[in-house]
Amino acid sequence: MRILVVGSGGREHALAHTLTKSPDVSTVFCAPGNGGTASCGENVAIADTDVRGLVALAKDRAVDLVVVGPEAPLVAGLRDELESAGVPCFGPDAYASRLEGSKAFAKDVMTAAGVPTAAYETFTEAAPARAYAKKIGGPVVVKADGLAAGKGVTVARTTEEAVAAIDEAMVAGAFGAAGSTVVVEEALIGEEVSFLAFCDGKTAVPMTACQDHKAAYDGDAGPNTGGMGAYCPAPILPPARYDEMMALVIQPIMAEMAKRGHPFTGILYAGLMMTAAGPKVLEYNVRFGDPECQPLLMRLESDLPAIFMACRSGRLTPDLVRWSPQSALCVVVAAPGYPGSYPKGLAISGIEAAEATGEGAVTVFQAGTKLDNGRLVTSGGRVLGVTALGADLTAAQAAAYRAVEKIHFEGAFYRRDIGDKGRKREGN
Repeated sequence: MRILVVGSGGREHALAHTLTKSPDVSTVFCAPGNGGTASCGENVAIADTDVRGLVALAKDRAVDLVVVGPEAPLVAGLRDELESAGVPCFGPDAYASRLEGSKAFAKDVMTAAGVPTAAYETFTEAAPARAYAKKIGGPVVVKADGLAAGKGVTVARTTEEAVAAIDEAMVAGAFGAAGSTVVVEEALIGEEVSFLAFCDGKTAVPMTACQDHKAAYDGDAGPNTGGMGAYCPAPILPPARYDEMMALVIQPIMAEMAKRGHPFTGILYAGLMMTAAGPKVLEYNVRFGDPECQPLLMRLESDLPAIFMACRSGRLTPDLVRWSPQSALCVVVAAPGYPGSYPKGLAISGIEAAEATGEGAVTVFQAGTKLDNGRLVTSGGRVLGVTALGADLTAAQAAAYRAVEKIHFEGAFYRRDIGDKGRKREGN
């Protein structure tokens, strides 16, 4: 098989790295890729949002399957255009991708499907949005309806902060068209967990629960980021509860999308808050999370392209998805200043030494990197995802941090508590 991976982050490096292990895969292209994906196949300088260019590339290179990493191309209809051109694609169509592309759409689908979520209302004008935020009182969550590069959600502790967030989106236009409609909802209190499933339109098979770490600094302090690390399995949602979660938050969405004439195929990701009143959905994503993808794929023992093809053709069965009994943990090493402004072009060293510490159980997935005249340098905020396997969470955490210590670039920083919540829950 000749496979095209769309995207440029750590998730895409993990996908390309895993796909190359399959005996059925002969060639991997990455568009646009990064410094890490260059070692898995051929990088092609086409933006992940250039739908027309990606379709032309897939046809020109006789690609057998396109795997879409990020959400924006899916929301833009990449799957629809590829399939229309006769190119198989793993991922949902544009309509189903609105589960991530539109917060208002996702909430409406949740309500129709009976999925537990926070009380909310949707607004196209600022004045009634402000009034509803004041009615809820603090804390309040304000969400720009459309995609806003992960920056469109504000958890406001007070009504004043909520009003300011509404005005930023709807009056100041901070997020452009994505913020012209906002969802205002009650804030859910509890601990977050990510629950993902492979879907073929009718059947869904769960992955192991993951826990991401959104805040920039230890102890969940500082601004939100795209994710500073993740681990799986997550003890907060043990395997004994997977069937319950599937029935509560995955299967009802699949039934509702099928009812609407758009069966969901691809990856359905439920971001859950484990509240005192039970699990509630914060949001849905329509692809692998980043960095959740990295530890998940480190533990996957199955043939990944076989799973993708089964999802696309409606032949997914639970026996196709097998996991290692080990734990996996990913620590993101970020550029100084992230998630604000940060320098680029910083020389990176120590990757080989980091991977050598794990004797095959450590992989450094590259995200914000590029090759500059043969030299690996930083090109983004989240630079590397150092990912390790271990017999349990404690062992995986220790292995990951031993490897992180070998990584060097100017001003590099990382959280030192990835996995601590899980270890505490296990009594370690």
